[in-house]
Amino acid sequence: MAKDILGEARLHFDELNKLRVLDPEVTQQTVELKEECKDFVDKIGQFQKIVGGLIELVDQLAKEAENEKMKAIGARNLLKSIAKQREAQQQQLQALIAEKKMQLERYRVEYEALCKVEAEQNEFIDQFIFQK
Repeated sequence: MAKDILGEARLHFDELNKLRVLDPEVTQQTVELKEECKDFVDKIGQFQKIVGGLIELVDQLAKEAENEKMKAIGARNLLKSIAKQREAQQQQLQALIAEKKMQLERYRVEYEALCKVEAEQNEFIDQFIFQK
C-alpha cells in the first residue's frame, strides 16, 4: 500500500532503499543514454582527429602538387626559351654562312682576276725576254 501511494506521487525507492523521484527504469535508461552519449562524443572526437589528419595530409599533398606544377611550368618555359635561343642562333649561323659564301665568291673572283693578271704578266715577261 505504501508503494502504491508513493507510486501515485511518483516517488520510488532504488536498490539501496533511497527515495528517488524518477522511476528506476527511467533512471537506468538515463544512465544508458548518458553512457551512449559519452561513447558518441568520444567517437566524434576520434573522427575529428582522423579528419584533421586527413585534411593536413591533403593540404600537404596539394602543396607538393602545386610545387611540382610550378617546377613543370618553369621547365616548360625554360625549354621554350632554349628553343627560341636555338632558333636565334640558327638564324645567326645561317646569316654567317651566307656572309662567308659571299666572301668566298669575292675571293674566287679576286683569285680569278689575280690569275688573269699573273698570266698577263707572265706573258709580258715571256715577250720581253724573247724580244731581247
